[in-house]
Amino acid sequence: MLMKKYDIELFENLNDTLKDEINRYAKLIKFEKKKYVFGSYDTTKYFYIFLSGRVKVYQVNLDNLKEQTISILGFGDMFDIITLLDGQIHEVMIDILESGEALRFPIDKVREWIYKNPAFNRIFFPYIASQIRKAENLSCELSLYDTNERLIHLILQNLKTDKGAKKTLLQNLSRSEIANLIGTVRHVVDRHIKELKNLGAIETKRKNIIVKDIEKLLKLLKNSSQMLLK
Repeated sequence: MLMKKYDIELFENLNDTLKDEINRYAKLIKFEKKKYVFGSYDTTKYFYIFLSGRVKVYQVNLDNLKEQTISILGFGDMFDIITLLDGQIHEVMIDILESGEALRFPIDKVREWIYKNPAFNRIFFPYIASQIRKAENLSCELSLYDTNERLIHLILQNLKTDKGAKKTLLQNLSRSEIANLIGTVRHVVDRHIKELKNLGAIETKRKNIIVKDIEKLLKLLKNSSQMLLK
């Protein structure tokens, strides 16, 4: 079965009938880095669940070319939820950061599962809630915290907690992409990372950020919050 072959954790607890139906309608597609694949019109017909690779969803201000990353999708993520739910074209920009594979489904079939299958909804609605929470957090971070605090939050949210963990959001991510995630520019991220390294809180290896002292990062956040209250 397709689900066993690709070991999709998302579908582990589904009944065999629904697994068989998912397998019947799923089509495996491959996507390559820097190639245009997931267009806005395409997602009015198809729904995707990612098996590997990473895809950036973002918006650009065409007047000043400033970017804001909305999300970076990888293993187990779904796209496009907004179009799936409201049937409207979702005008976002897509970049393939890492080549990978995805399962593609007819979007009308996925809507049918939502309407008729409680088992599917038990995995679908918690995923929607997680995405809404991420969007809320991004909005609050951009409004309430400075760039250094936003970077520390991002680092702490993407700690690898066990040896079997999947790739974290920040793994192999360029400084420019990190800047886009927290609503700033690369040279600001470079400066903050240098400061955190000098304090002994983190170290960097190639494109990866490694936390050396979690307590120090938490203390920096606490001190920053206290400064705002004064």
